[in-house]
Amino acid sequence: MGGSSRATPHTTSRAAVLDVIRAAGTISRAGLVAATGFTGATISTVVRALIDDGLVRETGRAESTGGKPRVLLQLDEGARYAVGVHLDPVGITYALTDLTGAVVSRVTRAGGGGDATAIVTRMARQVEALVEGAGVERDRVLGVGLVSATGGPRPLPSMRHWAHFPVAEELEREVGLPVVPGNDATAAALGEYWSGGVNEASIFAAVYMGTGIGAGLLVNGIPYHGASGNAGEIGHACLDVDGPPCWCGGRGCVEALAGPAAVVRAARADADLVRAAELEVPEAGSGPGSRESGDVRDDAWGDGRSVRSAAAEFAAVVRAARRGQPTARALLDRSARYLAVAARTLANVMDLDLLVLTGPSLALAGSVYLPAIRTELDRAFFARASHPVEVRLSASAATAPAIGAATMVLQSRLVPLRPRTRLPEDLSEAAAPAPR
Repeated sequence: MGGSSRATPHTTSRAAVLDVIRAAGTISRAGLVAATGFTGATISTVVRALIDDGLVRETGRAESTGGKPRVLLQLDEGARYAVGVHLDPVGITYALTDLTGAVVSRVTRAGGGGDATAIVTRMARQVEALVEGAGVERDRVLGVGLVSATGGPRPLPSMRHWAHFPVAEELEREVGLPVVPGNDATAAALGEYWSGGVNEASIFAAVYMGTGIGAGLLVNGIPYHGASGNAGEIGHACLDVDGPPCWCGGRGCVEALAGPAAVVRAARADADLVRAAELEVPEAGSGPGSRESGDVRDDAWGDGRSVRSAAAEFAAVVRAARRGQPTARALLDRSARYLAVAARTLANVMDLDLLVLTGPSLALAGSVYLPAIRTELDRAFFARASHPVEVRLSASAATAPAIGAATMVLQSRLVPLRPRTRLPEDLSEAAAPAPR
């Protein structure tokens, strides 16, 4: 825990102290002094205010080491809540979390295809129903986090109708709560961090595979977004310059070689696997996998219906592999090897010490992908002589973006970071104590 607030440039001493308590689980006032570098008087003042606001509570005493046992502090998990929404063509997932990021309630409903205005209205109603159904007082809800693959310069083809729609603004107007927008993979990474599963000093990435492939990056607990919020797009790193075209405009991308749609497309070419997994085979020149339109951007992810079909059929291939169907297992193994190489590249570039696998597709097939990625990093990670990369599967892989979206709200409202500007200032802030 030592020095965590020095490494994280929070806007206030209150935010820094609250973040240390969150990360520690339980900690004494003396522990806060050691972790933050603040004076005892500052810690006493900040902690008293946090207790008065109901955010922190005293929770017993530490074991005595000879003197008076120290009083332990922890977050009051029921003091505040946040809602996370993951907008995806396969389904819209909603999660209500408490102050610690623990899930209170979650639900998945129909996906993001169709009229955007009508869908936002439906989303607002579902947020209200989620909060009311959990018996949470509305004034304890800090806001709504909204993540998707709709933003950036190249939204998924099936989500192109959202590209110029002000979804965050419209949802905020409908639901009457602040809405914090973000990237799904980055949100998944932040959710892992906030829940306490990631050391605050980690150079950490969450590799996400749902309808597509991406990664979220955190450095010392701070999300790295990039210039346009699209940092971590490993799905569009090239593994084969002469490989198949990808909807992004490139060739041989990780997503085109290893993504769920690529697995399904290959599965449909094998008659035995089609029968074993009961896959649909589209007519020539139509449906997912078609190349007849001349627009590769429509390949596999051209509309919401084809995305839902490909997602369901990827699940069918996974089930067939579990039953011992050899082609199904071979296709998943090949996909896992490609993703493992992409993960190694990411680990080398960022010098990672932790990699978490997450997302609905990895929730289904983690038993195949996890050992492949571990083996690749053990074998070929450049800095393996200095330190290993821990690789693990998220405990909430299926709904991670929605949970992470809620933690985006918690962080932005309770432990905001100081705005970052020029690099020299960043370096000096990272080394200096948080403001008192």
